[in-house]
Amino acid sequence: MTVVVLIAVAEGLRGHLTRWMIEIAPGVFVGNPSARVRDRLWTVLADRVGDGHAIMIEPAANEQGWSARTAGRDRTHPVDYDGLMLFARQRR
Repeated sequence: MTVVVLIAVAEGLRGHLTRWMIEIAPGVFVGNPSARVRDRLWTVLADRVGDGHAIMIEPAANEQGWSARTAGRDRTHPVDYDGLMLFARQRR
């Protein structure tokens, strides 16, 4: 399963994502696209996120069973901590 969270992005980008995934809450998308489709979706999201923020959680062969990609404003970013994926937030 793949989960995408979009924050402060254009409506058109959210609309594009609904072609492949289901929007279960505003800006939260869930689906099971193939790796090829997932990579293409990420390319589009990363290119068009603008001043917003995008996070993609996808299946991975690691201890947690998932990995993350982020694009846009750096609110949070994934950090590999001894094989564990953690999210770090910038101090305000």
